[in-house]
Amino acid sequence: LTRPFVQRTCVVNKGPRETFVVCLPIGEIVMEPGCFYHIYNRGNNREDIFYEEENYRFFLQRYKRYVARYVDTYAYCLMPNHFHFLIRVKDSVIGSEEREGSALTPLEKAFRDFFISYAKSFNQRYHRTGSLFQYKFRRKIIEDDAHQMRLVVYIHRNPVKVGLCSAFGDWAYSSYRAIIGSGSTSVQRDTVLSWFGGREGFIAAHQAEGDWDWEPEA
Repeated sequence: LTRPFVQRTCVVNKGPRETFVVCLPIGEIVMEPGCFYHIYNRGNNREDIFYEEENYRFFLQRYKRYVARYVDTYAYCLMPNHFHFLIRVKDSVIGSEEREGSALTPLEKAFRDFFISYAKSFNQRYHRTGSLFQYKFRRKIIEDDAHQMRLVVYIHRNPVKVGLCSAFGDWAYSSYRAIIGSGSTSVQRDTVLSWFGGREGFIAAHQAEGDWDWEPEA
């Protein structure tokens, strides 16, 4: 499911006050139906991509509008200058074998439009110009169940690790609260909890050290 980086699609958006470029790599890692992926990206030059609470909410709204129809979401965390998602591409999504030439698949186009929409709105709101995101968003295939579980814990531990909060449930912009709660959520709560043997196992894994004290390769 990997192949050399061969090209990228870049879209230049021009408005009365700004010009910026969003680039989506094609061919680096093919996102195929039925597969799990770790999706992440950060601000250009490590700058913040979220300034205030409304930015986090708007980002998730754009994600829901453009991307959610193509994937199931199992965990996420939005940090001031980067984000993480654990997703599974839905079985019905068109994969690379059905792509016509170098055209974007519907999922690749969805991610492109998602980033463009957020970046354009963010730049307009804060009167900034230039690229908001690092030009390549990263995507890594998840190999097995153990990898999935460790990634869920890693994603939720991020805010605590960098000192943004002292407890996982204190950070409002991750899926941790949704998974341990009982309210309506678009996160695949029941499946995630089943990986850990239930809610207690899920909480214990986040609080444990040792095997759970893990980070994915950069």
